[in-house]
Amino acid sequence: MAGVLRPSPVALLVCLAALALPSLAAAQTLKVAPLSRDSQVLVSFELNQELTDEMREAIHSGLTYSFVYRVDLRRGSAIWIDRTVASAVVTASVRFDNLTRRYHVTRLLDGRTDRVETTDREEVAWTWLTSGFDRMALFTRAQLQPNAEYYVRVRAHSSPRNNIFPMPWHGDDVVGLAKFTFIR
Repeated sequence: MAGVLRPSPVALLVCLAALALPSLAAAQTLKVAPLSRDSQVLVSFELNQELTDEMREAIHSGLTYSFVYRVDLRRGSAIWIDRTVASAVVTASVRFDNLTRRYHVTRLLDGRTDRVETTDREEVAWTWLTSGFDRMALFTRAQLQPNAEYYVRVRAHSSPRNNIFPMPWHGDDVVGLAKFTFIR
């Protein structure tokens, strides 16, 4: 039987990884909804992420576990790179106190404390990290041109991270965006 082709182990691994990627991407989504109202652009977003055992262990170890959401208001360009009109950073953190068995949750908006709460329920703490970002007044409409199309892009990553290889940059775990037309 001359001429029998056998796939290499590397080729098999690449094929298996390609098949697994769609299922991994479907497990984590970021929904974004912008709303232009009064003198502001209100942004709502929600991360669809299940609490994994690895995340639960990190939280219960007493470390501060955070999701960092980088929110950009952008205007598309047909000729050049899309222009960022304004940016904001929303950080949602939880720290578990092993002595009191309570979760201390904090939300920061551009480094300033927005909300603080304490709860004894894990579900409430996890919801605090991934949802409840409703109609946040992150941007003003003064910078927008009438009858132009814009989009809001939200990039999210968790911290601390378990990277096998140290990277000099922070990649994003998930990205979501939504377009809107500013009509004055």
